[in-house]
Amino acid sequence: MTRLLVAGAGLIGSRHIAHILAQPHLTLAGVIDPDPAVRAKFDAPAFASIDAVDVAADGIVLATPSDLHADHAEQSAARGWHMLIEKPVASAMEQADRIIAAARAAEVRTLVGHHRRYHPKVRALKDLLCGGAIGTPVLASLIWALKKPDAYFDVSWRAGVQGSPVLINLVHEVDLLRFLFGTITNVSGFGSRNVRGKKNLESGGVTLGFSGGQVATIAFSDATPSPWAFEAGTGENPNIAITAQDHLRIIGTAGAVEFPSLTVWSGANDWSQSPSPVVYPAEGEAPLIVQLNHFSDVIAGRDEPLVDAEEGRKSLEHTLKIERVLAESAE
Repeated sequence: MTRLLVAGAGLIGSRHIAHILAQPHLTLAGVIDPDPAVRAKFDAPAFASIDAVDVAADGIVLATPSDLHADHAEQSAARGWHMLIEKPVASAMEQADRIIAAARAAEVRTLVGHHRRYHPKVRALKDLLCGGAIGTPVLASLIWALKKPDAYFDVSWRAGVQGSPVLINLVHEVDLLRFLFGTITNVSGFGSRNVRGKKNLESGGVTLGFSGGQVATIAFSDATPSPWAFEAGTGENPNIAITAQDHLRIIGTAGAVEFPSLTVWSGANDWSQSPSPVVYPAEGEAPLIVQLNHFSDVIAGRDEPLVDAEEGRKSLEHTLKIERVLAESAE
């Protein structure tokens, strides 16, 4: 039985709590949240802060605001708890370095919540690309466009610069593309605040270059309702309506693939021929559940972290660069 604490019982923290309670080999050791009304929602030991925890635990899920991750990771490491840190690993590179240093000093393991890497369709997509289903990948085109409800921004930190969809949402897409294509070498783009007119970015376009020569474009917005986003297409987030539409297309030298339908188009030698589609199946558990099970194995020493703090730092580095490039263009 792996005893897990959850710090931060908001949108993602409450999902972690539900999954922990549903897994027979996991136990919810406690819930940490500064809001007593939030703590009261759960039938578990409740604490206002990490320092106040007085129960035994093997690990902790840090689902607190990104800007607090470094402080909370240092406190958790000092307690000897292994850590599953929600993405992004931090909100600044210096903070990510503090997390890495604290974990090393305490000899505890880290896992960063880039849970899309555990999604069965993502794993199948990776296998298709590695297996040459579309030849050598050349281009990728991705859209993430969802309208967040007004109440989402009632939380103070989301209403400010930290509420930009770049660090909250686009970091997932950056990590996904890194998982598929490898090292990012070039970043360019343009950002906008023209709908809400607030401090944080809300939409933009990004072009990424990879060391293997691939070029990927991302169009994103959290102010526009559309059917195109990872969550809407896969149905993996219960807070977001399912559209089952593809939001990512990857084009290679021998064909193309759409995601999440995993429709592979192939059989055409040039533009005089029409490619034919084949849909590949992929089934499996919800990625957050797979990630928690993996965390349990990491804690027990049965497995190595798929995405540790060092790997999470790489996705953070490129996402922060995107944020800077877009913010400068939006001035």
